[in-house]
Amino acid sequence: MKEWYLEYQIHNNRPGLLGDISSLLGMLKINIVTINGVDDMRRGMLIRSASDDQVARFHAILHTIDSITVRKFREPHLRDRLAIRHGRYIERDADDRKTFRFIRTELGLLVDFMAELFKRDGHYLVGIRGMPRVGKTESIVAASVCANKRWSFISSTLLRQTVRNQLADDELSEDHIFIIDGIVSTMRSTERHRTLVRDIMRLSAVKVVEHPDIFVRETEYELEDFDCIIELRNNEKEKISYEMMESGFSSFDIS
Repeated sequence: MKEWYLEYQIHNNRPGLLGDISSLLGMLKINIVTINGVDDMRRGMLIRSASDDQVARFHAILHTIDSITVRKFREPHLRDRLAIRHGRYIERDADDRKTFRFIRTELGLLVDFMAELFKRDGHYLVGIRGMPRVGKTESIVAASVCANKRWSFISSTLLRQTVRNQLADDELSEDHIFIIDGIVSTMRSTERHRTLVRDIMRLSAVKVVEHPDIFVRETEYELEDFDCIIELRNNEKEKISYEMMESGFSSFDIS
């Protein structure tokens, strides 16, 4: 059995439209796994079938239905599955395709997205931007739990300022999520801590860096080294600025 993701724009939301499409799927012996609205007047559908020919017939018939326009028909991507689950698409930067944007009311979607990233094997470097107290660290921890991974704070300001200089033997595992605060690690730490950070960065594991722009500015790493950048805002109009966070605030204020 193979899965496909279908998304279509509705031009005329006439009564029975979804029933007609569902009946067509039934006649072609294609199963509906999940269905949901993914945007204003758009519907997403995850379907499953053992026959590529039947799916191709279904795709061709869809283009004859005047009430809809097919937007996507493909093997499902991660963003497709999350759109079905949460009823909206994750916003992606038009110029930088590895940058994804969220607002605070979408923390559930963000946690699910990061959890899928954290399930990857091997090296994977995630950066997360956001103003103080927007929910960055809490979302990382929640995503680690969802991914069934242990996490270790290398540097943090979640409860009090944390600056690690060494790790325990059971923390040196590829199943760990290593969390680094880019401000604390580069501007409020010792050489021993910075050596530990370099060692962590060489591990074949998932690393998450809060405030990646400061981290890049103060270290030898570049933004191109990051596999994914996440931006979290309180609202869509909020501007992420590091000026206030670098001006000598307490550890609580920059958490």
